[in-house]
Parts: sequence; structure tokens; C-alpha cells
Amino acid sequence: MAALAALAFLATASSPPAYRARLPEDEVIYFLLPDRFENGDPSNDRGGLSGDRLTTGFDPTHKGFFHGGDLKGLTHRLDYIKGLGATTVWLSPIFANKAVQGPPGRESAGYHGYWITDFTKVDPHLGTNTDFKAFVDAAHAKGMKVYMDIVVNHTADVIQLAECKNQLDCPYRSVADYPYQRRGGVNGAPINSGFAGERDGSPANFAKLKDPNYAYTVRVPETERNIKVPAWLNNPIYYHNRGNSTFRGESSTMGDFSSLDDVFTENPRVIRGMIEIYGAWIDKYGVDGFRIDTAQHVNAEFWQQFVPAILKRAEARGIPNFHIFGEVATGDMDPAHTAVNTRVDKLPSVLDFSFGRAVIDVAAGVAGTDELAKLFRADPLYEGGAPAALRLPTFLGNHDAGRFPALMKLFGYKGGEAELLKRDMLGHAMLLTLRGVPTIYSGDEQGFVGKGGDQDARQDMFASKVATYNEDKLLGTSSTTAQSNFNPQHPMYQEIAALARIRTSHRALTRGLQLIRYSQDKPGLFAVSRFDPASGREMLLAFNTSTTPVHELVRVETRSKEFELLAGTCPTKADAPGSVMIDLPALGYSVCYAR
Repeated sequence: MAALAALAFLATASSPPAYRARLPEDEVIYFLLPDRFENGDPSNDRGGLSGDRLTTGFDPTHKGFFHGGDLKGLTHRLDYIKGLGATTVWLSPIFANKAVQGPPGRESAGYHGYWITDFTKVDPHLGTNTDFKAFVDAAHAKGMKVYMDIVVNHTADVIQLAECKNQLDCPYRSVADYPYQRRGGVNGAPINSGFAGERDGSPANFAKLKDPNYAYTVRVPETERNIKVPAWLNNPIYYHNRGNSTFRGESSTMGDFSSLDDVFTENPRVIRGMIEIYGAWIDKYGVDGFRIDTAQHVNAEFWQQFVPAILKRAEARGIPNFHIFGEVATGDMDPAHTAVNTRVDKLPSVLDFSFGRAVIDVAAGVAGTDELAKLFRADPLYEGGAPAALRLPTFLGNHDAGRFPALMKLFGYKGGEAELLKRDMLGHAMLLTLRGVPTIYSGDEQGFVGKGGDQDARQDMFASKVATYNEDKLLGTSSTTAQSNFNPQHPMYQEIAALARIRTSHRALTRGLQLIRYSQDKPGLFAVSRFDPASGREMLLAFNTSTTPVHELVRVETRSKEFELLAGTCPTKADAPGSVMIDLPALGYSVCYAR
């Protein structure tokens, strides 16, 4: 008996934890910037540096500098995040950043994480690698996954182009105007000469490139010659050095992103190095996924090698459902813009920017509900078709574009705050029930609004000292950002938590394909059905984007004769085989499960 008990214990101990079995589409993601979330250790606020904010990067009164949030604070607040119904935490990059950069009078800090100097360690402002391991372990112990935000497109701005007095205004110089072999053949035969079929990506070919000064004269400040880790990143030959991107044509993948050093991702040494950098974070910490920053600004051949290598690394670590999704930013509703990166680049998934724009227009009441119908009809464009669209992380606003209420205002909403709160809830109902992986941006569950994008959308969750944040009126509360905002009784928190619980407890809402039932060319009713992949049971979702009630017959499956109310108001029975009457109040929604 003792031997049997021991064998049973070993079998249990070696079994993978339950959260590993979840597919990417099963998750509800919570996205945050650690610096703006919670301060668990004030001793690291200055990142171990001494001096004023231009040296330490710390100024909690300025929206463009470090505020003090860290990994210890985040770990302390995991129960708050789990209580919201989130199953995965996605962090902005945690790697060591250049503390401050920018020309005189335009300086800001790397609190956001996208100005990396050391890819192997946590930024000291956020804590230590040990703190990160403690956070990941704590999240896993609660059954939650952790997604890291990674960057391969660029590093911090270290390389200076001598011909430009201001690096932010350094124009792009093309391969045609400044070919790699322009200096009397010093660089040997041309490399990266055109379309994918013409490129020679061999180490021997890239070994011919010995001089980085083909477009500009490269200079590296003496104090920063060895600032980057791993050490190979300090060699200018591994960067494009062509000036700032216009985000069109070849400059989209070869130009600097606002003077950040653009990595020469065509080079096999770079490909190998980036796989090793990020594979090590999987090996050491067992993270569950990567969000890839500026993915569309990296050549397709890089991703075609990087992604399989990373998935293989995760599989070897016992992570079978590692989620990789790229940022392919677009300001319009064009699914083809994002889908092409799954077809050509072979990215497993991408952030669904088109979803965000469509829901902003529809939930704000400035577009017909057929805008959503048009969006979802394009799902077959993604590699893998409509089933692959289930894995697209969807969102309403973010730290770059702005928050959902502010974006509704930007794109035409003219009503008052009470109505804006209802539309905020309606948009989140769409986010948490329609196809895709819902992503909640930290603070949205506390009614944050903001004035715009970028720094204006990066409010503190802990008590803020930034005047421009604290003057904002929040939705659903009399509080401001001058107080700590971790209130589980906030109406937005309660609404999201209830919807998240419904979503994660019904396979129809996580893995179920979607069928459009009703849309129109003006604000009003939008309805879809989703189906449990095992039983075939129908989940009917209906949304009213108008300020008047909706009374409309909607088609359903003929076998769907009775309905269970999960949220909102639902018909108890079909009016006739294959038809139900939908009654929704102004700005209402319903989640109905056929018996």
C-alpha cells in the first residue's frame, strides 16, 4: 500500500498544472505597466541611481517619468486581478531600460519598458530577476498565466548618426540611394538586395558587411560603448543605421522608430541571438506567452525562424500552449492589414486592432452595427481561418492609442457621462463575449478615461501625484487618480468580473465559432450565435447600441427552443422554431444559453 501511495504521489507531482492545459482562447488577459500599477518597494524608485530626474528617471509628478510601481507591488495585487476574472497577466517590457533619453527639453524616462539596454535582467526601477520569478511563481500558484512583452525591432537610442544634429529628425536614407557597398566596394557584394526570393540570408553573405557607415556616419558615445547586454548588441554592424522610419515602404522594417536603434533582423547572428535571449526567459521563469512589440516593423524571414524556435523551446519546458501574438498597429478597420502577418510572417496570432476600432464606432453609437458584421466576415483571412480568429487578443483601448471612453469621444460620441458609462459597459460586454481573447487594460475596470493616447493613457493605479491625471473625472465613482484605485465594488469592476466568469465557464464563449444573426446600417441591434464545440449548444448574444429599446425577431437554430438567462434579459422560449423575439432596453445586452 505504501508503494502504491508513493507511486500515486509521484504521478500527481509530475502532472502538469491545470492552467497549462488551457488554450490561448480560454484566457481573459489583464494588461498593465508595472511602473503605474503598485509600489511595493519604495527603495527601488530611483533604480539605484543618484541625482535628479534626468539621471534617475524618477519623478512621480510627471507623466513621462518613473512613478515607483514595481514587481513586488504587482505580486501583492494578484488577488485583485484574479477577482476581476482575469486568467492571464500581460506586463509591458520589464527589461533594463535606458533611464532617460531625448533631446534637451524633450527628455522622458523608460518607465514603459521599450528602451531596452539589457535584455537579460529586470529594470532596477521595477525590482530584480528574483522578484520576477516570485511574481511568476505566485501567479502560477493562483492558476494564472504570465505573458511577457518582448521587443526585437529596436533597442534604446545609443547609436548616433553624425550628420544629424537632432536624432529625432534624422531622415531615412534608402538602400537605393545608399547601398551597402557604396564606399568603393568596402562592404563586398550587396546584401538584402530585394524581395524574399532574392535575399541571401547566409552567414557568409552577411560576413561581407564590415562597415556600418553605408548611409550615415555612425557614432557611439564613449560612455555607452558597452551599455547593451548581451555584448554583441553593442556592435553597430547589427543595426540598420539609416535614419528614422516613415513607416512606409522599406523604411517600415529598416528605419529607426523615433531614433531607437533599429536592429538588423535580417542578419543570422541577430536571429540566433534573439532566440537565445527570449528562450532563456522561458527556460528560467516558465512564462506562458509573448506579446511582440512593433512586429510589423520586422522582416517576415525573421519571424519565420524565431516563432518555431520559441515554440519548440516552450514545449521543451513543458508549456504546450505558449501564446505568441504580434502588435500590428493600424488605425482603421482593415483586417487584411493584420491578417497578412499571420499568412506571410507566420505569426501565430496578432492583436486585433480592427476589432477595437469597430467596437469603438459601434458602441459609441456613431456607426451602424453592420460595421461589426463586416469585421467578422473577414475572419477567414487569417492563417487557419475562422478558428484562428478565436485566438486573436481583442481590446478596446491601450497604453498607446488611449482608453476606450476617450476613444469613443474622439471618434464622435457627444453624450453625457452617465450614458458614457453605459456605453463603456456595453463595449466591455462585446469584448468579453464575442470571438477573440478579451484584453482588459489596467484602470479600465475603475472608470479611467484620460485625455488621449501615450502618456495621457498611462495613469497610476496607486495614488498618483500627476496633476493632469488627478484632474480627470472617472466614470462610475467620485474618486480620482489622486486616490488608490483598487476598488472591487466599482461598477465597471463588477460588470467585467461577472462577464468574465460567464465567459470562462462556457466553452461556447471561449472556443465556439461565431455566426452573425442580425446587424443593420444604423445604431441598434447586433446579434450573433456561438456554439459549444462539444455539445453544439447555442449561445445567443445580443447588443443594443441605440438609446431606444429594441424589439426584434432574430433567427436561431431550430433545436434552440428554450433559453437560460446568463446576463441581461432573455426570451424564455422561441416564438417559433428557429425564431426568438429580442427585447433589449437602451444600451442593453443579453447573453442567452439555449437549453
